[in-house]
Amino acid sequence: MQFGLLLARNLDTQDGLRRALGAWDTALLTIGSILGTAIFLTPSQIAGALPHAGLVLLTWIAGGLLTLAGALTYAELGAMFPRAGGQYHYLKEAYGSLPAFLFGWASFFVILSGGVAAVASGFGEYFGYFVPFFSNSHRILSIPLGSASWTVTGGQLAAALGIAFFTAVNSFGVRQGATLQNLLTVLTVGSLAVFVGFGLFGPAPGQPRLFAPRPPGPLLSAFGVALIAVLWAYDGWYNPTFSAGEMREPGRTLPRGLLAGVAAIVVVYLVTNLVYLRALTLPALASSPRVGEAAAVALFGPGVARVVTLAIAVAMFGCLSANVLACSRVYQPMAADGLFFDALARIEPKHAVPRASLVAQGIWATVLVLSGTFEQLFTYVIFIEVVLFAATGAAIFVLRRRRPDVRRPYRAWGYPVVPAFFIAASLGVAVNTLVEKPVESLAGLGFLAAGLPAYALWRRKSLRRG
Repeated sequence: MQFGLLLARNLDTQDGLRRALGAWDTALLTIGSILGTAIFLTPSQIAGALPHAGLVLLTWIAGGLLTLAGALTYAELGAMFPRAGGQYHYLKEAYGSLPAFLFGWASFFVILSGGVAAVASGFGEYFGYFVPFFSNSHRILSIPLGSASWTVTGGQLAAALGIAFFTAVNSFGVRQGATLQNLLTVLTVGSLAVFVGFGLFGPAPGQPRLFAPRPPGPLLSAFGVALIAVLWAYDGWYNPTFSAGEMREPGRTLPRGLLAGVAAIVVVYLVTNLVYLRALTLPALASSPRVGEAAAVALFGPGVARVVTLAIAVAMFGCLSANVLACSRVYQPMAADGLFFDALARIEPKHAVPRASLVAQGIWATVLVLSGTFEQLFTYVIFIEVVLFAATGAAIFVLRRRRPDVRRPYRAWGYPVVPAFFIAASLGVAVNTLVEKPVESLAGLGFLAAGLPAYALWRRKSLRRG
């Protein structure tokens, strides 16, 4: 009898999706969505902006607290509306279909698909170190386009193949995708644990200097610039909310897995930065764009750097797996609401996955990889993304006032202070981005505005059917 109940619960579906993910899967999905190359690359930018190692660590702590505040806020919203699509539903329930559509519009064309493209490109770059055919220096195809040319490198091909591989794996079921994701995340965290263990307790290369020459400009502004780099390293923490429709007992699973995953990442980032600061002086840290390998060379010698490079490639592969799995869940509910391409609304019945959404995401992310435009696009949407964070955080206040009767299996710890902190900090980053990059921020708003006629068209079509 108990086995029958357990089997029935595992096969329970939401909108045709199978609820097969537990808290362990959710925690590893959270970790895998965040843990890519950022911890091996961004510390140099942060060290270059700040004059003391203590401030460097403080920035990582501040970014971690902000991310935890966001996770606590999203956990309540996700437990209230445990459906595939996450943030799309929170915005729709709080403000209506237009803001939700604009989130999905920006996510498909730039934010989430661009994130998949960026992670895939990072994996391609590192994979090329071990298989030269797939290096970015190897040109596979070059097509003249007037005075310029379109070139496909080996790294771009590796990135495209990585996207195709995980799209195919996830097309056979969420359990298959999650199992591979769990394995890659455990390998990544295990590799980092070995690196950190030997880095903290092994012999140090002398006593690194923890001060650096004072960077020009106000210290508060420098801290803000460093914080943006830190938040980029934490980006992806919200991905598990997109897969809430495939979680068992999501009212408990999502908050537990999301918060455990984010807390684990904060600890991993802090101890990894302690290793960097033990291995390198602050000026050396600032001048080492590939800081993971530089620290390995300083601590263990040049022979170990290649092992660290392999660990980074595995981390990128796992991060790509997590992003392909989670991000594809946003577009199916949009299409089901009549606000996106009709074909994406379908759930493949045999494997209970949004296969059309997976394939569409894979195709567009591959286009971004092969065109090489995702990096430019990202500069335009940073402002939009943090504004959407603030709007989603504010949804918890809106829904507590308008929908007090909705069941809340989890209530955000520290309400109203914690959600208010998340909203204020997100708006602060948005203002700083607008000041530092006004042209890119306004261009991002222009891109968002371009979604208005598309919304009007799909909305009109949906009303005619309805």
